[in-house]
Amino acid sequence: MTNKHVKQARRLLAILLSASMLAACAGPKTPAPSETSSAQYEQYKSENVSVQNQFDALTQTIFKEELKNSGLDLHYTLADPASRGITEVPDTFGEFSLGNMKKNYGEMQDLKKALGSIDIKKLTKEQKLTYKILSSYLETELSSEGLELYAQPLTSTIGIQAQLPILLAEYTFYSKKDVDHYLALLSTIDTYYGQILEFEKEKSEAGLFMCDTAADHVLQSCEAYLIQPDHSFLAETFNERVDALTDASPEEKAAYKEQNLAVLKEHFIPAYKNLIDGITSLMGTGTNEKGLSEFPQGKQYFEYLVKSNTATSYDSVVKLQKAIEKQLNSDLKALGEIVQTHPELVDALDTYAFQYTKPDEILETLKGQISKDFPALPKCSYKVKYVPKALEGSLSPAFYLVPPLDRYQDNVIYINGGTRFQNEDLFPTLAHEGYPGHLYQNVYFISNNTCDLRKILSFSSYSEGWATYVEYYSYTLDNGLDPNMGQLLAHNAAISLGLYALLDICINYDGWDKGQVKEYLGKFYNIGDSDVADTIYYSLVENPTNYMEYYVGYMEIMEMRNTAEKILKDQFDLKAFHTFLLDIGPAQFSIIQPYFRLWLAEQMDQ
Repeated sequence: MTNKHVKQARRLLAILLSASMLAACAGPKTPAPSETSSAQYEQYKSENVSVQNQFDALTQTIFKEELKNSGLDLHYTLADPASRGITEVPDTFGEFSLGNMKKNYGEMQDLKKALGSIDIKKLTKEQKLTYKILSSYLETELSSEGLELYAQPLTSTIGIQAQLPILLAEYTFYSKKDVDHYLALLSTIDTYYGQILEFEKEKSEAGLFMCDTAADHVLQSCEAYLIQPDHSFLAETFNERVDALTDASPEEKAAYKEQNLAVLKEHFIPAYKNLIDGITSLMGTGTNEKGLSEFPQGKQYFEYLVKSNTATSYDSVVKLQKAIEKQLNSDLKALGEIVQTHPELVDALDTYAFQYTKPDEILETLKGQISKDFPALPKCSYKVKYVPKALEGSLSPAFYLVPPLDRYQDNVIYINGGTRFQNEDLFPTLAHEGYPGHLYQNVYFISNNTCDLRKILSFSSYSEGWATYVEYYSYTLDNGLDPNMGQLLAHNAAISLGLYALLDICINYDGWDKGQVKEYLGKFYNIGDSDVADTIYYSLVENPTNYMEYYVGYMEIMEMRNTAEKILKDQFDLKAFHTFLLDIGPAQFSIIQPYFRLWLAEQMDQ
């Protein structure tokens, strides 16, 4: 639910202006040729430090401002806000409105000007990287100005109405004050959803409302939460968290539980009922059954989504599409060669099995085996939990819950034990979520990077691309599989994801309809089931670029690795490559690429 638009404090410009004036006033006079250079050098360094301090102050102010509007964002980011000088904890989810979006653009323009007043040449190496990341981030987000009504807050799987209850269910109670804040926050959910509904009405008036099929899917996701409070998973999980408190008496715990039931009855349930009524009343106003490209500025908005959500190094959708096709064909060719050489593997697809099946056993095995290809982590821990029964139907096979920045050592991985995931391969799944996936990458970056702002700027294609890349890597480990079977499974998984990414562009940018998708799937992938084609089609219509975040990130990493292996040959060190990616951390691939070329040159000189 994090608002992607960086917010700026009103005092930012004043801070920057005064700092710039101070640096100008303290600047050295131009020395005569006969003067010694030591004083000049010392003053120059002093001026650099001043600018560096100015930049640090700017990034820290942005960090605090980003968290000041949403109590949920703040709680998930910091267990102890006071440790970062944040004393006021907001008790709302923030404001979701067209007016607020437009206000954010103005603030971003101001921030862009403020950033431009800083001399990047005087920053440290790490600060220069942050500067470039933030500058590019602002440029991308500002490119969507005027397209605010194309935003899709409500979608069947990744919409606010589907994910917010899950975040509430996993809201950690460190003490009684967290319970008080949670209840105050939950009491505003009907107001927050009312704002979203008003936004959807404005979309409808502009002719940009979702089609009825998509609206039906949203309604179904909403109806799943219309459960009597005392039978709701939000009551179940709340009670478990309250019972675990050490600073509350039995009487206080009982009172909290009663208060929670009242809030669920008076605010949570009405919020979903009103949302259902509102969406139902708008059905029929969304007449576009096709992708974004069919809307007046839909292709322009899709271009923005691609740039924002994939942070790709490719400067156009057309070039990116060709790159996806190239990587997809590469995996198809590799899979074909494996099947041709080992035809017996096709029959074994129904009977293969991983050697390790228990979660803790898998994670410990992964931790041990990856040490040869990945740098060591600082001391940290993890717990494996199972998704509450009530949530099994609405969650993925597994997920990693990102811990607060100030408690990054305490990690939790959730596994969905529902019947629909009984046949999922847990080994690659936990590689994706745990080691060397999300948990590993998150702990590595937070423990090695000192800039708080960088830790909250979201570049999901980097993080999901990394997790997808190492998921496929895990098939090659000593896991009980025939090595050729492992390669076959990895390529097959990559092909499936690549197909979704390619069709995403075909539907939302090239304008394919359901018939064209069905024809393509039948002709090239022997998928003739209309229901399957329809499911794929609408998942991509409703969630543009969602699958691309995973695939494009994986593809960008693979392209860099292939380049490094081709150029360095026997000098290529996989651990050094992984360390480079981990050290640079979440960022746009357009920014990572120049750093990669420098790293490659350094490797060649060794």
